[in-house]
Amino acid sequence: MNPLKSQFMLDQTITFLNHGSFGATPIPVFEIYQCWQKRLETQPVLFLGREYHNLLFQAREVLSAYVGADVNDIVFIPNATFAVNLIARSLKLNPGDEILASDHEYGACDYTWEFVCQKQGANYRKQPISFPSDSFEKMTDQFWKGVNEKTKLIFLSHITSPTALRLPVEMICAKAQEAGILTLIDGSHAPGQIPLNLKNLDADFYTGNCHKWMLSPKGAGFLFAHPRSQHLIEPLIVSWGMHVDPAISSGSKFIDSLTWTGTHDPAAFLSVPAAIQFIQTNNWTEKSRNCHEELVKFLPVFSSITGKEYLYQSDQQFGQMASIELPQLMDSKELKNALYDDFQIEIPVIEWNQRHFLRISYQVYNKISNLEKLYATLKDLIPRFQTK
Repeated sequence: MNPLKSQFMLDQTITFLNHGSFGATPIPVFEIYQCWQKRLETQPVLFLGREYHNLLFQAREVLSAYVGADVNDIVFIPNATFAVNLIARSLKLNPGDEILASDHEYGACDYTWEFVCQKQGANYRKQPISFPSDSFEKMTDQFWKGVNEKTKLIFLSHITSPTALRLPVEMICAKAQEAGILTLIDGSHAPGQIPLNLKNLDADFYTGNCHKWMLSPKGAGFLFAHPRSQHLIEPLIVSWGMHVDPAISSGSKFIDSLTWTGTHDPAAFLSVPAAIQFIQTNNWTEKSRNCHEELVKFLPVFSSITGKEYLYQSDQQFGQMASIELPQLMDSKELKNALYDDFQIEIPVIEWNQRHFLRISYQVYNKISNLEKLYATLKDLIPRFQTK
């Protein structure tokens, strides 16, 4: 058994290749999470009234150092979808304005932009990026063809959910800054999977989840806002953060208005430093690189049973999460059920642009035998579910 798997509460009978959906929290981090909850309940008035603001600042300090941001440019939020809604509802869009995204974006965020744009008479456009894709430069050129004088904001995933493709957000943010176009990067899958330096990226807004590849408990995410763009943000919930006592104010309206939003359980936020410490103590950078290298070696093997080409033109186009394309299926949902019910393999089957994919998450608790089991299982199942 992989020794690190014992550090997680995952069911040992399941071949778990789906870390990317909701993450998994190590036992030591989860225990600290529970300690915060118990401390809150021991004296909730003291905790929330007098201690919370300092504790949260300390947690933001650790998080901001980890992702390469200034502490007053980053705030905790429940998840990345929350942050996308926050930015979408803050923007003042005029009829005819356009939000430009790729055609690889996460469905819930697509729905957010469709809803907001419809209300304000704006347009949500998705520029195709081919998959397999060529170099980052050509991907940038392909995406930039969708930009025009009506483009108000560019919304892109750092690592896409349906295709696990790393997009060239660094190049696109640089071009957008030159053109005076706002940028919002959905980094749901990036923190903990690839190194981040948000100062250097220079996006206007960047959101990430801590509960996925950063291993924190569920309910912890963050929003980074560049100082030049913080004034654009309006809180979804107006509460005490609009008029904070100067004695406990952060000095930043961006931080205060998004932090003091009513009573909630802050244990997941306060556990993020423990998750980062777990990552650093266990030499996650090296282990993540090893996971990536094992995927690089094994992924092409699947083509012998799928009949589909290897999807990544460069090893830099994915990290610990990657997709393999499947033949056209009669019922993708039934294939997923068969993988789990009959073979105890937890993995998503994804439909995207009338194509079918398996998205493999290869976390440090996985091992090559998990990929070998998936290969052997697909060899049996694909003929049963393939469209004739």
